[in-house]
Amino acid sequence: MTKAIMVKKQEEVSFIASELKDATSVVVIDYLGLTVEEVTSLRKQLRESGTKMKVVKNTILRRAAVEAGIEGLEDVFAGPSAIVYSTDEVVAPAKIVAEFAEKASELSIKGGLIEGKVASADDINALAKLPDRDGLLSMLLSVLQAPVRNVALAVKAVAEAKDEDAA
Repeated sequence: MTKAIMVKKQEEVSFIASELKDATSVVVIDYLGLTVEEVTSLRKQLRESGTKMKVVKNTILRRAAVEAGIEGLEDVFAGPSAIVYSTDEVVAPAKIVAEFAEKASELSIKGGLIEGKVASADDINALAKLPDRDGLLSMLLSVLQAPVRNVALAVKAVAEAKDEDAA
C-alpha cells in the first residue's frame, strides 16, 4: 500500500471520527438488496431533513469509532454498512430509516448511537416512534398554553355569571 493511499485512508478515518463525535444520533444500516432507485429515494428523504448517509468500509468505521472514543459498536460494523446521521436532529435519522425499512424489507437497522451512547436496533426503533422536533415543540406549547387557557376560561365564566346577575 502506498503512502498516499494510507494518508487518504487516515484522512477518511479522521473525517468519519469527527462526524461520529458531532452527530446527535447515528443509525447503522444494512442496505444490501436495495435497488438504486430505493437508495436514491432514501438519500433524498434524508437530505430533505438535513440528515446524511455515508457508505463506509467496516474497517474504517471501526478505526473511526476508536478514534472518536466510542466503544461497543464493533459487532454492528459487520457486513454491508452505511451510517445515517444528523448533527441537529436526534429523532430524524431513526424515524426516516425505520419508516423506509417498513416499505423496503431489504433494509435493516443494525444499531447506532443516540447522543453518544451505544444503542441497539430496538433502541433505534423506539426512538423512531417518538415525535420529531416540531411535534415535541407543539406538545410543549400545548402544555404551556393550558394554564393560560384555563385562567381565561375562568375569567370568562366569572364575567358571564356577573352579566347574568346584573340582568
